[in-house]
Amino acid sequence: MSKYNELVKKLKEIFQIDRPELDFGIYRILNARADEINDYLDNKLKSKIQSALADAGNANKADLEQQLQAAIKAATDAGFEPDQSPKVQELKVQLVAAASGASEHENAVFSHLLTFFSRYYDNGDFISKRRYKGDTYAIPYAGEEVMLHWANKDQYYIKSGENFANYSFKLDDGRKVSFKLLAADTAKDNRKDNDADRRFVLIEPHTRTKLDDNGEEYEQAYQPVEVVKITELVDGESIEKEELVIHFEYKAMKKGTKQDALVQAAISSILSDQVVQKHWVELAKRAPTEKNPSRTELERHLTTYTQRNTSDYFIHKDLSGFLTNELDFYIKNEVMNLDNVQNAEVFASIEKQLRMIQCLRAVARDLITFLAQLENFQRKLWNKKKFVASTNYLVSFCLLNEDLKKHVISCEAQWNEWKKLGLIDSKATKDNLIDTDWLVVDTSLFSEDFKAKLVSSVDNIDDFLDGTLVNSDNYQALNLLKNKYREKVDLIYIDPPYNTNSTPILYKNEYKRSSWASLMANRLELSMCLLSKDGVKAVAIDDSEVTNLSKIMESLSNEHRLTRVTVVHNPKGSITKDFNRTHEYCLFLTNENDKEAIGRTLEKNDKPRKMRRWGENSLRTERRLSFYPIYICDGKVVRVGDVPSDDFHPAGKNVFQEDGLIEVWPIDQNGIERRWNFGLDSIEKNLDRIAVIEKNGEYDLFLTHEQSVPKTVWSGGEYDAGKWGNSLLISMLGEKRFDFPKSINLVKRCIDITTQNKKTPLIVDYFAGSGTTGHAVIEHNYSNLDNDKSASFVVVEQGQYFDTVTKPRIVKAAYSNNWKSGRAITPRKGLKFFAKVLKLESYEDTLNNIALVKKQSNTDLFSMLDEDAKTDYLINYMLDVESKESLVNLKSFQRPFDYKMDITTDSAGATERKTIDLVETFNYLLGLHVKSIESNIERGYVRIEGTLPTGERTLVLWRDCDKIGYDKLNDYANRFDLYAKEQTFDVIYINGDHNVQTAFTVEGEDGEIVRSLKLRQIEPEFLSLMFAEEA
Repeated sequence: MSKYNELVKKLKEIFQIDRPELDFGIYRILNARADEINDYLDNKLKSKIQSALADAGNANKADLEQQLQAAIKAATDAGFEPDQSPKVQELKVQLVAAASGASEHENAVFSHLLTFFSRYYDNGDFISKRRYKGDTYAIPYAGEEVMLHWANKDQYYIKSGENFANYSFKLDDGRKVSFKLLAADTAKDNRKDNDADRRFVLIEPHTRTKLDDNGEEYEQAYQPVEVVKITELVDGESIEKEELVIHFEYKAMKKGTKQDALVQAAISSILSDQVVQKHWVELAKRAPTEKNPSRTELERHLTTYTQRNTSDYFIHKDLSGFLTNELDFYIKNEVMNLDNVQNAEVFASIEKQLRMIQCLRAVARDLITFLAQLENFQRKLWNKKKFVASTNYLVSFCLLNEDLKKHVISCEAQWNEWKKLGLIDSKATKDNLIDTDWLVVDTSLFSEDFKAKLVSSVDNIDDFLDGTLVNSDNYQALNLLKNKYREKVDLIYIDPPYNTNSTPILYKNEYKRSSWASLMANRLELSMCLLSKDGVKAVAIDDSEVTNLSKIMESLSNEHRLTRVTVVHNPKGSITKDFNRTHEYCLFLTNENDKEAIGRTLEKNDKPRKMRRWGENSLRTERRLSFYPIYICDGKVVRVGDVPSDDFHPAGKNVFQEDGLIEVWPIDQNGIERRWNFGLDSIEKNLDRIAVIEKNGEYDLFLTHEQSVPKTVWSGGEYDAGKWGNSLLISMLGEKRFDFPKSINLVKRCIDITTQNKKTPLIVDYFAGSGTTGHAVIEHNYSNLDNDKSASFVVVEQGQYFDTVTKPRIVKAAYSNNWKSGRAITPRKGLKFFAKVLKLESYEDTLNNIALVKKQSNTDLFSMLDEDAKTDYLINYMLDVESKESLVNLKSFQRPFDYKMDITTDSAGATERKTIDLVETFNYLLGLHVKSIESNIERGYVRIEGTLPTGERTLVLWRDCDKIGYDKLNDYANRFDLYAKEQTFDVIYINGDHNVQTAFTVEGEDGEIVRSLKLRQIEPEFLSLMFAEEA
């Protein structure tokens, strides 16, 4: 194979168009324009190299010929025979070499391009290992005293699974065949499969009972093989085609079941299907290999589908900048070899190669631009704020109005859910059920109308929320939530995978630790903006990655300090190679200037200590704000007085008031005015540890407890993860469904010491796992019911555990704190619970919903361009321009309550066509603190009131433009408060075209006043916020 053919093969692999039959994910996007990309690589690339070399060669040849003529003339004028002149001879040799050198330079360019691009590409990813020369690497260093570097530092970690959920390919005649994963039937497949292996299995024909948007049940039939009609856009026109869909389940099978045997069984069943035998016989076409000469086209693809996907772990943050810098290093150190530039032969070689180097640089930069377009496009999709695919609520029954309660009591699905969760007895009925008030209702089991009535009945809805559960990749969740929670979070507590053999992450071979470092760094950096000024970040970790994690956390901010706390979580220990390990760590990141970020605990004094200071720095004159009266009555502190003027002197230590109160001053037995231990600014929060003691008719104040700073070693039975993590969770769920849950007491202590002085703290956990953090917040609130203190939580989990562990545990914890074998013993009365449940679009969903569309008008214009302009469009703009409409379909905003996408429905990756929640998505894009939601989809509108992060009072009005059109909107203007006389809103957002006036006249006390509205259209704002990337 020639160097050029090797280069083209490698570039097609890098561009991921070496599998033209594949039609899913990034393959589908690129293969949609495979003809143009192939034409560029197969033809235009070689022509460009040849043309560049020819231009340089011709210029060089013309110069040599001019020099030759001058040398001949000089020899003739001097009376010499020109052929005898050394100069003439040398120039003729150079002309011959120049004529033959073009081919040599051409091969050199191909060879260098192949070497350069091959060294950074590894099975679907660019690995940003900076080369100095050959196998010698360079680390980017900016003068830091100490720095941490890893191979994937410049990349986003994106891996979420190793199984293909859906897989499509095209036959030779262009028809499409798809393997689609069917979501697990939760009614039958809700058990934990510890003694089973998950395998891809062709489904059996069956029907399932499903719920429509109105909460009504209907039956849906599923067949293993079916032909469906699909519509594809071809050059801007809709074309109807047929697609063969083959349905699989990712099913729990008996341990030891071989996937190969299931593949063969599926092949036999599919190829014997009558529809396949009649119309899709190409599936049986031979695609032999040396080991499997009878392999069919179907087996080829089905084997790939059922194997693990070991590519696509990273997206580079700046591929263009990285490869451009690397190209400069490569040319200087490996083509020009400047290390040996003093060598005359090397210098002469550089001179000869200059035109080849110029061509190499120009062509490589074009390819870098082309590759960067692809990588930047994927980065854009990764960093795009994701749609809210669904919004539901968990709410205590007692919080519902009477009408909604009647719906709940008559809902069989909700009764079945309560029984499955162990909230009520399996034989319970509405006639014998007691303590219904504390049962938790799940709106996902009800109609959209029920949910609309619920949210419309809640005032100050965001303030009322006890928690938010987010089913999503944590990076995507943080990216969407950051506008809403920026600088509002008091504690971020996370328990990430430890990257050990028992808790591994998916990683690229040879990059286990650097993959983990990128996973953590990406998410830790993104979440920093959520922390309030005195907020704390706490991360659980063990010895395996504690060193790397510490360095990553220290690099997040110069304004924060890191403290490592050792937690004895396993008193029995686990034996390692050298020691019996009983501990792990919790790393605390706190504000450098906040001395009280970590709260103090109170420890009782053996002997009460006087509240009045003595000794050095104890005089009133040395701290005037610590000299004030404390009022007591009946042996208790009643209130604190003000600091008096400097010329005021109390009559004595105790001053008796007419109203029965006694003033106590910090004056000693000798009448010297001293000061209290606390200034006026801190005394209030210390009153609970002050005792009044009377002796010989005199009253004095004593400290009964001392504030103790938490130690850096936490030990004791309450931190035992076996008892207070694993056993606790099994008692709640009835079986083991999750490995290594944290002790709930550990998380509770983290909450207590970081939020003790806050009434309504917000706690975030974006590695929610089993839901310990949400559970701990619920326990915290229950123990503070009488203290007017209530924390709220946001927990994020993307794995299979969200529906089987995380969410069920939160529901169970809200209902009861007393469980045995998965059944509630008694409800916890008095705790009202209201939480939101979000499911977000995934990165894979984004890829699956993209279609490249070249509009006919653009096609006509494109055909008029010259070749250079067409190439420029291909390598710079194609993906962004042609994907624009499918990324966010603004035309569908005319009917915003019917915006649909294909969305992953379970952890295995099965997808269904779902209605997207544009309303909730926009609320998060704006960062809106929602006050009220008036939802009436039947009449065609949703009206939201809230406050923007800027403090602006805001109205967001979504309408179905078919029901409330251009003209009708004005009829609703007063109904929607668009012309509020009291300037109720600072900003109003409306979707669709309208002619709402932005200036109007109202009657004021001094006559007519002209008001103006700050009206904004939703569509451009939505688009801008969704794709905004922070620097």
